[in-house]
Amino acid sequence: MSTCVFIQIRCRPGSTYKVAEEIALREIHSELYSTSGDYDLMMKVYIPTDQDVGKYINDQLLDIGGIERSLTTMTFKVF
Repeated sequence: MSTCVFIQIRCRPGSTYKVAEEIALREIHSELYSTSGDYDLMMKVYIPTDQDVGKYINDQLLDIGGIERSLTTMTFKVF
């Protein structure tokens, strides 16, 4: 079973759509949303069970230009 995480992404001004497009091209997300508030995007990702969550996010997402900051929320149980 994979680990479900939600990742909020803050982008540099003017780069949100470019970041979203790059995420979409990588096909690493289950869902991707534009949001209001402190972060510009929120994505739902299923991390493969054989992968370290932090390393996976770092290697697959955080090298995208325009990302300023991220906040990852781990999930534990589905109700």
